[in-house]
Amino acid sequence: MSNQLKEKLAILPDQPGCYLMKDRNGTIIYVGKAKVLKNRVRSYFIGSHDGKTQRLVSEIVDFEYIVTSSDLEALILEMNLIKKHDPKYNVRLKDDKGYPFIKITNERHPRLFITRKVKKDKAKYFGPYPNAQAANETKKLLDRIFPLRKCSTMPDRVCLYYHIGQCLGPCQFEVTAGQNKQMIDDIARFLNGGHQTVKEELTEKMLKASEELDFERAKEYRDQIAHIEATIEKQKVTFNDFVDRDVFGYSYDKGWMCVQVFFVRQGKLIEREVSMFPFYNEPEEDFLTFIGQFYEQPNHFKPKEVYVPNQIDAELVHRLLEVEVDQPQKGKKKQLVDLACKNAKIALTEKFFLIERDEERTVKAVDRLGEKLNIAAPYRIEAFDNSNIQGTDPVSAMIVFVDGKPEKKEYRKYKIKTVEGPDDYGSMREVARRRYSRVLREGLPLPDLIIVDGGKGQLAVVQDVLENELGLSIPTAGLVKDDKHRTANLIIGDPVEMIALERNSQEFYLLQRIQDEVHRFAITFHRQVRSKSSFQSILDDIPGVGEKRKKALLKHFGSVKKMKEATIEELQEAQLPRNVAELLFEKLKD
Repeated sequence: MSNQLKEKLAILPDQPGCYLMKDRNGTIIYVGKAKVLKNRVRSYFIGSHDGKTQRLVSEIVDFEYIVTSSDLEALILEMNLIKKHDPKYNVRLKDDKGYPFIKITNERHPRLFITRKVKKDKAKYFGPYPNAQAANETKKLLDRIFPLRKCSTMPDRVCLYYHIGQCLGPCQFEVTAGQNKQMIDDIARFLNGGHQTVKEELTEKMLKASEELDFERAKEYRDQIAHIEATIEKQKVTFNDFVDRDVFGYSYDKGWMCVQVFFVRQGKLIEREVSMFPFYNEPEEDFLTFIGQFYEQPNHFKPKEVYVPNQIDAELVHRLLEVEVDQPQKGKKKQLVDLACKNAKIALTEKFFLIERDEERTVKAVDRLGEKLNIAAPYRIEAFDNSNIQGTDPVSAMIVFVDGKPEKKEYRKYKIKTVEGPDDYGSMREVARRRYSRVLREGLPLPDLIIVDGGKGQLAVVQDVLENELGLSIPTAGLVKDDKHRTANLIIGDPVEMIALERNSQEFYLLQRIQDEVHRFAITFHRQVRSKSSFQSILDDIPGVGEKRKKALLKHFGSVKKMKEATIEELQEAQLPRNVAELLFEKLKD
């Protein structure tokens, strides 16, 4: 621990607040909150930790803290700081799916359909339905009972839905605003837990129709009642009060936490959601952070009630979410919370084997690679490769691996601008200069290790740019391939040193994945550039063939090869005038 850290730890206040951990580049890598800042922040630097927390602590070079007036204020501030800085060691809740809603449009003749986007368009939305199948079944049921318009654009005559009784046919018959309003009100009442009332009304209408000997109408009502029973009442009722509630349970072990959320809608348990993540704080505090982030997701709407386990500060959750929060002590509600916790524990146990296996391939392989190279563990690796054919269309590509996994959003492509001909060293020099000049200029994170796909020459060029032109000291290694284009040796340093890696080790497999990925990325980019330039070079000099006609030709024929095989008449079929088609035919023939 540095003297600077020791001095800052000595003057920490014993008040609530948030702390921001930074690495050697000044990047915020973790944000946490504490009831007592002094105790919590010091705990990272004393005692023993699991490997995951040790890795976090090993990267901490500095920290900041913000004092707050209460624990709730610290929790809200922590959520905002995580959203702003997106630290790599914090929980990242990804909104990877939109839950479906049932929507009634705000039109003269409204429609009913399922959507995953809620807009401010004065329409009525019901949901969300975590179970998409339940949403589809409910929508089908509503279509049978309430004959709203089905067509997206009004046709000029009635369609099949009118004939089967699922539409009133506003395209041809008068449907009043009062009729539409009544159906919308009935749908809203149905979806808000009033299906039993709707069923009773339908039963009354069925009996009345039967008494009037209108057996066809009575049969329609009977079928609608059967659909309600099949769609809604087949589900096991969890609660009889029809209240929407979310039930949270969690379990933690070995520095990992699993949270299970049960969605109870209209008194029925319809779906669950599972989240698993590493945590570095007290488990109860990280659970509070999770629950706050959970409802910041656009598709997680706050229900009327939330249930949480007894260990959690329910009053703090209530003040954070502004909904009713309960900690059931007995009965069916307590059983549901216990069931969520039990499921979380089972899921955590089942995942540990896979997590450990994944870490063996990624983070642990990175740690061992650092040991072999005698450098700090290279958690961020940037790799480069060049691609050209006899010097034409030279390009280069860079990929990034973070914690042993590809970070594809940070991949970069480079068209070589200053080099002519097949000059691999010149291309590598240009790309290294462009990349790390920009890193310095924009304050981007520096890599822990740079890998070039090449031997001593490429390695020397990159080291020269970094050290002599930019004043950077970053470990740089070269990956040498054998005659079968397979990863063979790793070289590093000046003078160059060959690093011996066991061929069946995870660190060697990691290097193989990096080399294969950067080669794939570079080759793919080069093919795109070459394909575009070859297509342009053939058509560029032909009068009357501009960008629009180039695209039309490529769309019509699919390739330049098929274009060459076409006759003048076939070229005209791609919307070319006769004189332009003749010019193109002669050009392709030459």
